[in-house]
Amino acid sequence: MPSKVEGWKDEVYGTEIRDHLLEFAEDGWESIPEDERDAWFERFKWWGLYHQRKGQESYFMMRIGTPMGRITPEQLRVVGELAAEYATGPAENPEWGGAYCDWTTRQSIQLHWIELQDVPDIFEELEANGLSTIQACGDSWRNIVGSPLAGRDADEHLDVWPLVQELNDEFNGNPAYSNLPRKWKVSVTGDTRGSGQGDINDLAFEPATKELDGETVKGFNVRVGGGLSRKEPRLARDVDVFCRPERMTDVSAGISALFRDYGDRDDRFNARIKFLVDEWGTEKLRRVLQEEYVDYDLPTAGEDLRDQYDYNAGRADSTGDYIGVHEQADGQYFLGLSVLMGRTSAADTIALADLAEEYGSEMVGITQRQNLVVADIAEADLEDFLAEPLLERYAPDPHPFMRGSIACTGTEYCSLSIVETKNRMVRYARWLKENVPVPEGVEDFHIHLSGCTASCAQPQIADISLRGMKTRKDGEPVEAFDVGLGGGLGENPQFADWVEMRVAADEVPGYIANLLETFEVRREDGESFRDFVARHDEEALQTLADPEETSYHDPFMHNTKMTWYPYAEEDGLDASPAPSGEPADD
Repeated sequence: MPSKVEGWKDEVYGTEIRDHLLEFAEDGWESIPEDERDAWFERFKWWGLYHQRKGQESYFMMRIGTPMGRITPEQLRVVGELAAEYATGPAENPEWGGAYCDWTTRQSIQLHWIELQDVPDIFEELEANGLSTIQACGDSWRNIVGSPLAGRDADEHLDVWPLVQELNDEFNGNPAYSNLPRKWKVSVTGDTRGSGQGDINDLAFEPATKELDGETVKGFNVRVGGGLSRKEPRLARDVDVFCRPERMTDVSAGISALFRDYGDRDDRFNARIKFLVDEWGTEKLRRVLQEEYVDYDLPTAGEDLRDQYDYNAGRADSTGDYIGVHEQADGQYFLGLSVLMGRTSAADTIALADLAEEYGSEMVGITQRQNLVVADIAEADLEDFLAEPLLERYAPDPHPFMRGSIACTGTEYCSLSIVETKNRMVRYARWLKENVPVPEGVEDFHIHLSGCTASCAQPQIADISLRGMKTRKDGEPVEAFDVGLGGGLGENPQFADWVEMRVAADEVPGYIANLLETFEVRREDGESFRDFVARHDEEALQTLADPEETSYHDPFMHNTKMTWYPYAEEDGLDASPAPSGEPADD
């Protein structure tokens, strides 16, 4: 029997949601019948709107899809201006103020505190500037991820930007693929860094070569069924298919249609393609793809380039990310700027757009590590650009603990999260910077903090993984984290080993300090942290360090999920300025 959500989608879904959304916007929040709100909130996701959590009724998060994280300076300015005008909330965040932009691990943009009546004006402004929220959420093709520097990166196998544009044009808003069993995440990697992080995507195209008809052809190997959520992570499986660039759309259509037709619509918990791959195996998936969905003979897989991958790979010899100053293929330069927790104030967003435009940039990129890249800077302008005051906050040479820190939205806005995240991770990173020596040779150290098991901060692929939990301390309930070690991608991807359960949040920095001290003492010459973890079994990992109280003070130990906003002076649910939720009288 189809799930409740499938029933809602059968009634209204896809592009037709927009007309209903605009009607509700015209008539106001109260016009959504209370007993239909769950259904409409689920449908609104298709147009990039998530209703915020309890205590924030009538407010929405809006997600803007930007394929491979590419926008122009002009578009960046528009986003900053929209944040300032429409995304200023009723209470300020102590770190970022009242209006800001979030840059996500899937290279999208998120704005908070959006009110329904403002959605039409926001849509109009976005669409007038080549931006859209369509399918940024919902059960459909999501934002395609990959390198924002495609076509500019000197370390490149193929320029995939034209291919990604073709995929976006084909599948964004296409009725044949707009109602899938669940979300559909696609990665296209054209560089040799592995920056598309294909291993954790539903469908991944990864660089490869193959001898075909007597010539060496550059193309892609295909992997299917990766994902991190639900405490059941999967690495994408090789389905033994080599894809020429000109066949990418055909293969994508075939595999996403296969998922559409065979994915589980009865149980949303099992509706991701990773579970279908578990059930069928890769050989059956390939056979069904060939027999039912593709009208040419699929070549077997080619020779991959995974031995060159260094993006989020935990290698001691290369950081692999985009932070810093890098020469482009055309002789100009791109600068990777560290964005603390993937968030910039509206004012700084506009200032960065102005700066990029002033220096002649044609593209600003969002990376999967929540950082920003400014491309197309002339060599003669580098010194002046690097001296700009704005770069003191968004440094191209950040401290390793700042460079490697990622956090999801957390209880600030998310109904799934059970702990506060972004402001806590800021405090963790600053305390570690001031109090913990960086092990010799470590340029970046990845700490990912996720508020729950949904894994939006991708905790399983970090040096240190933090997953939100609850525990009791001194007889009182407090926020806490499970701690994992040694995750990362690269040639041989590995999920973190979970070694400590329910560590009180204020004891996590002490645990990390003790762990890094052990690492420094016991590591072998030049050994990376990931390799250090890998040579210990699970029992040994549990003895490497203990949680400990330190000088670190955590202001969010109480149950932030039961506040209307964790940083409000009066944060109780009864102090919320949001409407009561009661529908208007007829």
